[in-house]
Amino acid sequence: MPGRTDRKPIPRKAIALFGAVALLWFLADRATKAAVDVVRPGTLLVPDVLGLFEFRLVHNTGAAWGMFGGSTVALGVFSLVMCAAIVWFLFALERGGTALEGIGLALAFSGGMGNAVDRFAQGYVTDFINCTFIDFPVFNVADIGVTCGIALFFIAWIAADRGSRPEGGAPGGES
Repeated sequence: MPGRTDRKPIPRKAIALFGAVALLWFLADRATKAAVDVVRPGTLLVPDVLGLFEFRLVHNTGAAWGMFGGSTVALGVFSLVMCAAIVWFLFALERGGTALEGIGLALAFSGGMGNAVDRFAQGYVTDFINCTFIDFPVFNVADIGVTCGIALFFIAWIAADRGSRPEGGAPGGES
């Protein structure tokens, strides 16, 4: 339980897993953005892939669907605050949580950091994956990490049945 003083320290394996996944996803994000951010915004890099998406470069100073356009510094600060909260939460979990919880948190952390780096270094986020079969914002590898990481974390959290077991009891409070 977060805040308890009798907790055991988080295992090194949990920290190593979080660090490895976060680093690999962050590097994948940086590499893909560097590969596409060599043309003018709006340029179609790869047309129609299986009728699902295309690669089109967009420089985004806001959030999804153009919300908060021009608020790149505020959104960058928000990303850093959320990344700090993720690290705090990882250490607040008993024994570092499950491996899937750690992976989910690592993906969300690295995605947030990837977009924060863009915002502070460039003044915009480099987006390039454009869904063609639905009306959806153009996104990037960092966004995939944030979205899938949060989803994976909550699925793993629910599967771990957190909070529904009384101390020493069976799931759902049954004995």
